[in-house]
Amino acid sequence: MKKKKRLLWQLYPSYLLITLISLVAVTIYAGSSFREFYLDRIAGDLRARAYLLEKQILQFLGPLDTKVVDALCKELGKPSTTRITVILPSGTVIGDSHDDPDRMDNHALRPEVIQAKKGNVGRSIRFSITLQQRMMYVAVPLTDHKRIVAVIRTSLPVTPIDEKLMSIQTQIAFGGLLIAFVAAGISLYVSRRISRPIEKMKEGAEHFARGDLSHRLPETELQEIGSLADALNQMAVQLDDRIKMIINQRNELEAVLSSMEEGVIAFDKDERIISINQAAARIFEKTPKHMLNRSIQEVIRNSELQQFVNQALSSTDNLEGDITLYHEGERIIYLHSTSLRDSNEDQIGVLVVMNDVTQMRRLENIRRDFAANVSHEIKTPLTAIKGFVETLRHGSVKNPEEIKRFLSIIEKHVNRLTEILEDLISLSRIEQDDEKKAIKLRKNSIKNVLQTAIGNCREIADLKNITIDCVCEENLSAMIDPTLLEQAVANLLDNAINYSHEGSSVHVSSVQKQDSIIIRVQDHGTGISKEHLTRLFERFYRADKARSRDLGGTGLGLAIVKHITQAHGGYATVESTFGKGSTFSLHLPAE
Repeated sequence: MKKKKRLLWQLYPSYLLITLISLVAVTIYAGSSFREFYLDRIAGDLRARAYLLEKQILQFLGPLDTKVVDALCKELGKPSTTRITVILPSGTVIGDSHDDPDRMDNHALRPEVIQAKKGNVGRSIRFSITLQQRMMYVAVPLTDHKRIVAVIRTSLPVTPIDEKLMSIQTQIAFGGLLIAFVAAGISLYVSRRISRPIEKMKEGAEHFARGDLSHRLPETELQEIGSLADALNQMAVQLDDRIKMIINQRNELEAVLSSMEEGVIAFDKDERIISINQAAARIFEKTPKHMLNRSIQEVIRNSELQQFVNQALSSTDNLEGDITLYHEGERIIYLHSTSLRDSNEDQIGVLVVMNDVTQMRRLENIRRDFAANVSHEIKTPLTAIKGFVETLRHGSVKNPEEIKRFLSIIEKHVNRLTEILEDLISLSRIEQDDEKKAIKLRKNSIKNVLQTAIGNCREIADLKNITIDCVCEENLSAMIDPTLLEQAVANLLDNAINYSHEGSSVHVSSVQKQDSIIIRVQDHGTGISKEHLTRLFERFYRADKARSRDLGGTGLGLAIVKHITQAHGGYATVESTFGKGSTFSLHLPAE
């Protein structure tokens, strides 16, 4: 990059050069004019002297007496330095005040003689061979009856004149040099006076460029620069106000976007991310800084989202839809797009709002399954009861033993309906109490709860010759509702016994790990396939529907376990290997 010069060194050399050129021109012109003026005066004196000699010499030209003329020239030229020469029209010198005419060359071709023979006053400055110095010659014609009969030439040495003129020109040059120094100083002062305010303005502009809009340019006496400084100061004030307003608006917008649970991404027309909040970055498990000002193809490798953004940019309508993300499980993201427009209503991009609706969609599926399961679980025994009642009412069965069997089946289905309704009521009550914070937790022994639950299930365990052992420290306690926790453990024990082989064992344990108390119920039964584990705690969900129904389960036991655990501020988990057994764990806060 070419180095830029300071304004001072742009102005100062120009002013100095103009001043020096002017001084040199004036000096040369003054010296030349003075020389011409001085030479003109000398030429005038020589011409006047020639005219004074005209009558005296003219009387010796007719008849011509060269000796008298020469003697007269020597006589008249003796008291002065003026040389007097008389020349005939033929160029022959007939008289000279400083030399012998006979030894002198023919002067017919001398410039001043040629001019004089034409009737003019001739003038010439040249080197004299006779006197060996520079001379000024002035020649005037001598006329007799309008006929040129001779030429009178007067001359003076110009070497002293040149020396005098050189001295004068030297003095003028020294004066000019002195003036040049003064002019240089004045030029420097003027240049700095002009450049200094501009340099101050440049420094102020650099402050503005760095964002220091509180800086102010100093006042100056120069009207134009002062007006510019005032305009720049006013501009800085307005820019500062507008930038503060924009920053406040941006901060407010960022605060709103950051506080939103929904993800928000703004794309320009090239599908480049121009704004993104934390919630949106979390959805894609990235940081806003990593995603900002990059294209969607670079940072979000999801064809469904890319297609949605492309369609939103191509459409004037608001679009909505779901996409699926696959990272540590499947997540469903609901998208809604809105066009971004400028002040001219031209589309400049699109705003996409995102909601993670995975849980919502899952709950919708659970709700649908629950409605279908409730309908099925209640309708099946009701249909059976209705069929048996109609059969008995019509008297189709006469055998008392058969009637007794029918009534036993009806009783079984009624009991099943009763169990389902009781479990539903129990589940609903737990949920409502949890929401209303009506469940009262108090510090109780965990071992007492486990032993009570084991005692409640001992009878059905003995029927299958299943042993239940319990490992729990005596002093282990937590903030619990004993009745609810007993129900949860009893439900797990009931399932463990039902799905275990005869003669096997069920292991119940409780330990404290850091801030959690973990209650485990482990069996060595049939186990559960991996695909069923994530939905096992849903209402009416059964891994083995036929066997569960044969065992008399309502399908709500594990859902009740989950909600009881959540009411205690904990959660339930399951680990299972198909064909080897399962371990259900309740994770409760220690305090």
